[in-house]
Amino acid sequence: MRIRLHRVELPLRHAFTIARGTLRVQQSLIVELEDRGFHGYGEATTHAYYGVTQESLVTSIERCRGLIEEYQGTDAAELWDLLRIELSSDKFALAAIDAAAHDLFGKIAQRPTFESLGLTWGEVPRSSYTIGIDSIDRMIEKLHERSDWPIFKIKLGTPQDLEIVRQLRQVTDRVFRVDANCGWTVEETIENSRVLKELGVEFIEQPLPASAPREDHHQVFVRSALPILADESCVTESDVEKCAGLFHGINVKLCKCGGITPGYRMLRRARQLGMKTMIGCMVESSVGISAAAHLLPLLDYADLDGAELLSKDIATGAAVENGVVSLPDRDGLGIELTMNEFASCE
Repeated sequence: MRIRLHRVELPLRHAFTIARGTLRVQQSLIVELEDRGFHGYGEATTHAYYGVTQESLVTSIERCRGLIEEYQGTDAAELWDLLRIELSSDKFALAAIDAAAHDLFGKIAQRPTFESLGLTWGEVPRSSYTIGIDSIDRMIEKLHERSDWPIFKIKLGTPQDLEIVRQLRQVTDRVFRVDANCGWTVEETIENSRVLKELGVEFIEQPLPASAPREDHHQVFVRSALPILADESCVTESDVEKCAGLFHGINVKLCKCGGITPGYRMLRRARQLGMKTMIGCMVESSVGISAAAHLLPLLDYADLDGAELLSKDIATGAAVENGVVSLPDRDGLGIELTMNEFASCE
């Protein structure tokens, strides 16, 4: 098996702002695995909050090049286990390799990845579309641009959070979800939850910092008028158990947990513990979105609009149209690259 690494830059349609900063161009690394004439693809985005850069990703993966290219099996979970210790400190790199392996080995086996995982594609949840922080007028414009979407995820963490939701609610009756990105205190969360419930919000994602004391999370869990979903508090497999009794559900992001292989286990365990399940995404291309989409049969909620935020995509695979996620009639993750303007790391 051969591995190739490609640096890409993904321009956004609009500047995307959350409580921690603004993004206009997303840098990503595409991992390509080739074997027996088949090609599999995975993606890892850069992320300032987690200290992930293209350089750090390349360095991590190059450390494992020998292990990867010497592997002769066709089991993505086995390859993930082979690499997990070496890449224990770089889950983003591990996730990209894992996705590429699922894509490659599914293509070799001539089966879509969700079938290889023992899942059935039936009624799957629709995806939300994210409205990043901006002026209220601009946020309303963004909402109008995607008025056919059934669900909107509203990024908050500003001094005027409630006014933002009030104003957006005046122009649509669509489902709202809010993401405070660790930007609220305990009392703010509890007070805001009551108002947001009246405004028809479905749930609140990660209102407190992940570092907040357990008692603070428990207070919010018990007193909030709305369900609370963990994001930054649920990064890896061991976090699922810790979130039980503190959150009503978890939001898994494949880049953060290390890929499809652990993400699948996290979602199954959360369901066993009676928690709601969700998969989110970064601003990423259809390479990354396709990896997450194959876990939709395990989800209650989905937030897979990352490629929709781009002005230019680099691949085809899972499609998200007005919130409806569909898979191509192709094996593996169904990914095909549509442009070759990559900066190769070789």
